[in-house]
Amino acid sequence: MTSFPITGFRRITPDGACTAVERILAQEVPLAFEFNGIGYAVLMGSPSDIGDLITGFAYSERLITQSQDILGFDTHETDQGILLRVHLADDCSPHVLDRVRHRVADSSCGLCGIENLTQAMRPLPRIQQTARIKYSAFFRALKDIYAKQPLNRATGAMHAAALCSADGEVLLVREDVGRHNAFDKLIGAMLVAGRQWDGGFALLSSRCSYDLVEKAALAHCPLLATISAPTDLAVRRAQEAGLDLVVLAREDSILRIAAPPKP
Repeated sequence: MTSFPITGFRRITPDGACTAVERILAQEVPLAFEFNGIGYAVLMGSPSDIGDLITGFAYSERLITQSQDILGFDTHETDQGILLRVHLADDCSPHVLDRVRHRVADSSCGLCGIENLTQAMRPLPRIQQTARIKYSAFFRALKDIYAKQPLNRATGAMHAAALCSADGEVLLVREDVGRHNAFDKLIGAMLVAGRQWDGGFALLSSRCSYDLVEKAALAHCPLLATISAPTDLAVRRAQEAGLDLVVLAREDSILRIAAPPKP
């Protein structure tokens, strides 16, 4: 599952001209996560930077607190997808069991439903750093990020998540067909390498959804920038966490949403 499929298309222009063309397609496969022998989740994603995805996903799910909590993993390719068997430190097992319990709870019970809603909207850590980034940094990053997306250049169907310095230099990029997976890969790569935000920010080629805000907050990111608009819940969750947002980030303009002052 490491090769890129090439498919024939016909390019049709407004004047009716038709030309045969070939395009490389982005890979999208089921990725089944198993933690310490327990089936946990199935994601649709791209089979690149799997180790970073595992680390970032486990961290965003609050199953681990550091990359060293992952003792190893095995990948098993099947006709249906890829099975990822992840071995976590023993003290992480209670977190896995607790999350699995809420995933499979009987929603026909009112109390179970309330408990699941509480789990879905768990408190987020407050961002301690203040983002002091000049507006020019966002435009620099927006200009540079496209050159650092080789998979998207080849397929036109990949999201990107980038670590950017305070002056807008794109330092690290991860790609995936899923916007959540791309961000998890970036967070995982940073954890494994021991990299910090150092006053910089995250730039995502997606809309700003509440779950991306939560991933940013859990990763202690001081500012999240996305190329598309936010949802109302994303803005509320960002304000709860003290996370600054830059949205509708385009090469001609950006929108800045400042978080409330930190207490």
